[in-house]
Amino acid sequence: MAPSSYQSAIDEAKALLGDRLSTGSSILQTHSHDEAYSKPCLPDAVAFVQSTEEVSQLMKICSRHKCPVVPYGVGTSLEGHVIPIHGGISVDTSLMNKVLEVHESDFDAVVEPGVTRTQLNDELRATGLIFTVDPGADASIGGMASTRASGTNTVRYGTMRENVMALEVVLADGRIINTGTRARKSSAGYDLTRLFVGSEGTLGIITKITVRLFGQPETISAATCSIDTIEAAVDTVIMAIQMGIPMARIELLDDVQMKGMNIYNPDMSFPEKPHLFLEFHGTEAGVVEQVDMFKAAAEEFGASDFQWATKTEDRNRLWQARHSAYYAGKALRREADSLVTDCCVPISSLAACITKTKQLIAKSGLIAPLVGHVGDGNFHLLILFDPNSTDETNAATALAASVSELALEFDGTITGEHGVGSGKKKYMQAEHGEAYSLMSTIKKSLDPNNIMNPGKIVDVN
Repeated sequence: MAPSSYQSAIDEAKALLGDRLSTGSSILQTHSHDEAYSKPCLPDAVAFVQSTEEVSQLMKICSRHKCPVVPYGVGTSLEGHVIPIHGGISVDTSLMNKVLEVHESDFDAVVEPGVTRTQLNDELRATGLIFTVDPGADASIGGMASTRASGTNTVRYGTMRENVMALEVVLADGRIINTGTRARKSSAGYDLTRLFVGSEGTLGIITKITVRLFGQPETISAATCSIDTIEAAVDTVIMAIQMGIPMARIELLDDVQMKGMNIYNPDMSFPEKPHLFLEFHGTEAGVVEQVDMFKAAAEEFGASDFQWATKTEDRNRLWQARHSAYYAGKALRREADSLVTDCCVPISSLAACITKTKQLIAKSGLIAPLVGHVGDGNFHLLILFDPNSTDETNAATALAASVSELALEFDGTITGEHGVGSGKKKYMQAEHGEAYSLMSTIKKSLDPNNIMNPGKIVDVN
């Protein structure tokens, strides 16, 4: 039963939204968790909003009654971002799913938060433009902005931080603000857009996003190659970057992950040693030049088993295999649960960080395949463990914690792209120092009653 103050908010929200305010058990259960290995918590109600004005009215209700509010996209986040740990109302933006404007000449689009990345690209198909941020999951644009998501294309096209130009946001008290414009640059005041990108719903609810678009490349070529060691693979990438090769994707998969890839994709047969998955964009001549330059650099570090894919269906097959890395990793131990890590270090430190990580894995006694956006210094472990074994569960948790601590030792970050949520909050003080208290001050200024996704990123005293 919801606290009496929450129940008053729910009653008023029901009057506002009608049947789009649900307390049905299956709806509450769906909104109690994301993809994280975190304890689910039920919201007291779920609001399916359809407009900015509805969000504003709902926030005024919740502000009056000090009822927690947790924005929800499609639930693909990985650090417990959407778990309503203090109950309240989960605000589902899936019905706000319109592509509002596409400005072909200016290479931008304005979308509602429930639009997914594949939906946007489907609507852009006839324009010759693409939205490039690709976290793998078909996440909502609002959720991607909230978590400052990135993915396989980041090395060339950037993260959501670089690709969000402006936002419409509803604050905790129901005020509607606009941050930024469609201009390509501005020096007018504080950069509020960047403040809300990555704020994970703790400062307001994003109701409109202006995103940057890019032209569809004339020619695309994808490839894989194997290299004997992680160090050689990272050194290959560093050299390629120093040579100025404008690669669109550079993904690293270790030998354990490649074993899982072969199990999960029986039509593929990769050597079970570290691999790079690559993609090159440009003109036909430009891509040929990029490929030749990279191959020459890679061979200096012992790369072999090059496989090239220029046909769309072959490229899609290759990248589908990469995007299914989670399931391929799980194939190594099908009955196991998994815990996903996410850290990012300077590229020059990446090989050393991974080497130490491998030592930690060996010490844990667990299976933990590794994949990484090596061009960014970002990598992930998929730690597999028996949830019925206290020893294995503790070992998995300890390994994940050690990876976060190791990232900080290498002057890196505890999360390169998954965000903080509730899962990484305990490391924020160590990473940010005195700046962490400033985050709390900002949170308290914008959300004095601490109703916006409370318990995530920062605490408010």
